[in-house]
Amino acid sequence: MSDKLKKKPQHIAIIMDGNGRWAKEHGELRSFGHKSGVKTAKNIVLACKELNIPYLTLYTFSKENWGRPKSEINFLFKLLSNFFKKELNTLSQNDIKINIFGDMVNIPQSVKKALTYTLEKTKIYKSITVNLAFNYSGREEILQAVKSILIDKKKPQDITENVFRNYLYSKEQPDPDIIIRTSGEKRLSNYLIFQSAYSELYFTKTLWPDFTKDELYSIIEDYCLRTRKFGLIEEQI
Repeated sequence: MSDKLKKKPQHIAIIMDGNGRWAKEHGELRSFGHKSGVKTAKNIVLACKELNIPYLTLYTFSKENWGRPKSEINFLFKLLSNFFKKELNTLSQNDIKINIFGDMVNIPQSVKKALTYTLEKTKIYKSITVNLAFNYSGREEILQAVKSILIDKKKPQDITENVFRNYLYSKEQPDPDIIIRTSGEKRLSNYLIFQSAYSELYFTKTLWPDFTKDELYSIIEDYCLRTRKFGLIEEQI
């Protein structure tokens, strides 16, 4: 590892965008882009593990994605289920823990079964935790946290930021140090709204299936050159 990476992030979050456009550029159906995107996701997970980055969060399926064609949604769910069945040994061999950020209530039973099995089998692993933001909405995550606090009858004076954090999907994890979005779009799209308050942002024009380990390394090096002040002045850091 180069000296530039000594201050590497502890938590990277990625909005994996551009599968459809990539497929179109190659004269293929959107499903081809999603298949290629899954291969990229695997490579990036292994790259982060190689870099000893403890947490990686991938925006896998948003609440808003339910508005897509039903055939595409069914394909995405089948692709995800098959991936976990096929790659469970890879997760085990690389000490990778899978975690879910999202609402599992309305997920098809076959997908829920595959995810639940994977969560159970990988819960003991510690080298890297990969959070899948699946059926996820940042705003809904906050609303659900508020509802849970009300159910627990917390007194207003007892609700601190740390207390609130314990009601989020990301409890006991650090906020993302950097959020990367591929494909050239420059917005967060309802992703980790609370957790991203002080995240560094990096937008690349690369479509997700073309995103490589080398580009990830380049982005991390860029991150390491940035000064994160968290509201202070540079002399205080």
